[in-house]
Amino acid sequence: MLFEDLGLAPELARAVAEQGYDKPTPIQAQAIPVVMRGGDVMAAAQTGTGKTAGFTLPLLHRLKGGKPARNNEVRALVLTPTRELAAQVHDNVQGYGKFLPLRSAVVFGGVKINPQMMKLRGGVDLLVATPGRLLDLYNQRAINFEKLEVLVLDEADRMLDMGFIHDIKKILARLPKNRQNLMFSATFSPEIRQLAKGLVQDPVEIDVSPRNTATETVQQKLHPVDKTRKSALLSHLIRENGWHQALVFSRTKHGANKLVKQLEADRIRAAAIHGNKSQNQRTKALADFKAGRVQILVATDIAARGIDIDQLPQVVNFDLPNVPEDYVHRIGRTGRAGARGQAVSLVSADEIKQLKDIERLIKKPIPREEIDGFEPGHSLPASGAANRGHGDGGRGRQGAGPGRGNGNNGQRRDGQPRGDAQRPQRRRRRPARTESA
Repeated sequence: MLFEDLGLAPELARAVAEQGYDKPTPIQAQAIPVVMRGGDVMAAAQTGTGKTAGFTLPLLHRLKGGKPARNNEVRALVLTPTRELAAQVHDNVQGYGKFLPLRSAVVFGGVKINPQMMKLRGGVDLLVATPGRLLDLYNQRAINFEKLEVLVLDEADRMLDMGFIHDIKKILARLPKNRQNLMFSATFSPEIRQLAKGLVQDPVEIDVSPRNTATETVQQKLHPVDKTRKSALLSHLIRENGWHQALVFSRTKHGANKLVKQLEADRIRAAAIHGNKSQNQRTKALADFKAGRVQILVATDIAARGIDIDQLPQVVNFDLPNVPEDYVHRIGRTGRAGARGQAVSLVSADEIKQLKDIERLIKKPIPREEIDGFEPGHSLPASGAANRGHGDGGRGRQGAGPGRGNGNNGQRRDGQPRGDAQRPQRRRRRPARTESA
């Protein structure tokens, strides 16, 4: 199937062609026709499979034929859990809708609200928003939902994990009952299905990939190393393998800041992005990383589903996440749109439990590879998955020369400046909202 077979408006087909795409991904091929017909959708797909275009393209197609918004009206609303993801979705809307006379806007917390109110005054056809700021704008009568036609919940599972369920319910209570509803999520968890009961009507369910599995385009491996030598090993890998662009995940905000200082001391250009940074700082760090002015971007899990970088070659888990599903979302930042990518984890002995949980989730071992000069004093046990014959979980060793490599339970989850939501490892409680207005 080609994009031209989907029946999209000529303006959209032209925009898609200009971006170099001719064949839709499986999620796009299945979702776009249903959305264009006006049906409700529940769609589950791995990160990096093109699901944003799966709803933005048919949304723009539908909005093209309607009456333009005015007087603070919003015709279509896309809710996202993080500011970075909201900005990313809006970039897609602008890119695909560049030849259409539609107005769009993005609103989120951490920046002044008055310019956003001014933007909404004349009405917008499509609004991308985070829940907290959207409610603030509604309460100040800056938004009129009377003409709303479509609601999209993007990354619905992450919104629940970050504690937005109460805000979502407040928003739903203020929307017209007669509307199209689209729910996009990484999984169809019991919590997601419970939310769907009060949202979608006779939805078409689309599930194009196995749950909680990493895309096959990402090569995974781990380097055992003592905790105190992780930063030195990371600097070594960056230099010896010539990594010009790598996204590095830290478990905590303090750890991210500390790692940036250590990398800069090694003359490696780095920046941090996390919930304690202002929105301007976060935006600048991401822009500098995309432009190549920063070589290494150190992020907490706030960025796991909110950073979309074309051809990102390298993701590094400096710390393993406490929640194993986050490992899949982290490494999904590379290997997108069919490109090849590499995910490397630096694992110390105190992270054995997290490692076992991750390997159990992805149903295969992550190959071990020791680096000469960085052998750990406390070695990692062989993977249980490897012992069952599911793959190579043995310990290899990589030399230090160029070209020889490829390429706290109870911690608060990193969110927005108002505070971090807790996410225990086993039974998940729905935490308080983590995004500030």
